[in-house]
Amino acid sequence: MFAKLTSARSFLAVAGLALSCVIGAAAPSTASAAIPYLQLNAQEPKYAAIVIDANSGEVLYDKRADSPRYPASVTKVMTLYLTFEALSEGRLKLTDRVTMSPRAAAQAPTKIGLPAGDSLSVDEAIKAMTVKSANDVAVAMAERLAGSESRFAALMTLRGQELGMRTTRFVNASGLPDSRQISSARDLAILSRATMRDFPQYYSYFSTKGFYFRGNYIKGHNRLLDSMEGFDGLKTGYTNASGFNLAGSAVRDGRRLIAVVLGGPSTAWRDNNMEDLLLTGFDVMKRRSRGERTSIAANIYEDDPSGPIQRPATEQGDGDQAGLKIVLTENPRTPPVKVAPTMKAAQKPATKKAKGEWSVQVGAFKSKSLANEQLKIVQKRFSSAVANAEGAVESAGGAFRAQFQGMTADAARAACSAITAKRQPCMVLSPR
Repeated sequence: MFAKLTSARSFLAVAGLALSCVIGAAAPSTASAAIPYLQLNAQEPKYAAIVIDANSGEVLYDKRADSPRYPASVTKVMTLYLTFEALSEGRLKLTDRVTMSPRAAAQAPTKIGLPAGDSLSVDEAIKAMTVKSANDVAVAMAERLAGSESRFAALMTLRGQELGMRTTRFVNASGLPDSRQISSARDLAILSRATMRDFPQYYSYFSTKGFYFRGNYIKGHNRLLDSMEGFDGLKTGYTNASGFNLAGSAVRDGRRLIAVVLGGPSTAWRDNNMEDLLLTGFDVMKRRSRGERTSIAANIYEDDPSGPIQRPATEQGDGDQAGLKIVLTENPRTPPVKVAPTMKAAQKPATKKAKGEWSVQVGAFKSKSLANEQLKIVQKRFSSAVANAEGAVESAGGAFRAQFQGMTADAARAACSAITAKRQPCMVLSPR
């Protein structure tokens, strides 16, 4: 496939460079035109998502997948796609230098922060974009490949259309706020699949958790690389207008799924939703291989977050805002129908029984099996916090709620504090 597209891409690169000024100034074509998110119905949620089978491209789940959204730093996947393309065609080498222009150096955070005139290697630039989500480096790379960011953005849009991205229009290489720069969950899934399909030799960059740059260790934003088995990419993103975005992929039992989550209200909610979609997707694929007729939508419970949002004192351009979290302080509940306890939260002597009437809830799902899996995950990661509690699944309102029961008020609050500190969902439930 890649070999067949090389000549077409080379032609488009030349044509794009020649026409970029015209394209950049003109109105977008019908294929790429769309209404910026802020001009949509104000009642429509920002959230949009899709899950696809990376091998076949089959859509396993979608929710507002074609609605225009701001991609934020997920934009950099296309910047990296064109970088990988230049490397594969010999127009660029990993040891080549990328020089920081005054314009690139002036970009808003998140950034590497090199002064104008300084440079870094292409290898370092790729890591800076995948790990740090460096806006200054994205602009410098755009200028290195196309002469100017506007010309590069025209090439980005052309390449996206060639790949089948029908909603997307790029006007910058970084994803910093611009109402003209739009995409969709479906388009970003198409781009993610094309990147790993066309340039598998460079895909490992997306699983880089951190790297050393001039004596300093730079840690990445993508926390699922640490917490979810088989998760290996791709890119986070955030702006005030977009919400918290993530294009992700994972492998289980020889199957690879790609998911895109856009418009999350926090990093924790976004990451949990991504994990839920992928885990449910793998479960659905396994059950379908046994002849069952089921879907992700029939097995996942999307529990919208509520409660006060705690924001850090400062916000950085396209930064991932590690301090942002949702704290659930109160939880009016309808009386649930209790299901028999499914597991013990920890192996303790029989003399140390759980005491108290308080509980903590760590998730709500459409299937009992997924709720049980969440209990196991929390038990493993927070064994000391829930040591004297009993794991149970309660059914209410069509959802299965994963809870740890039989705790004192102080123990429940302490457990939830420890769990939410690691950006996992948790709410304290008082006695009925």
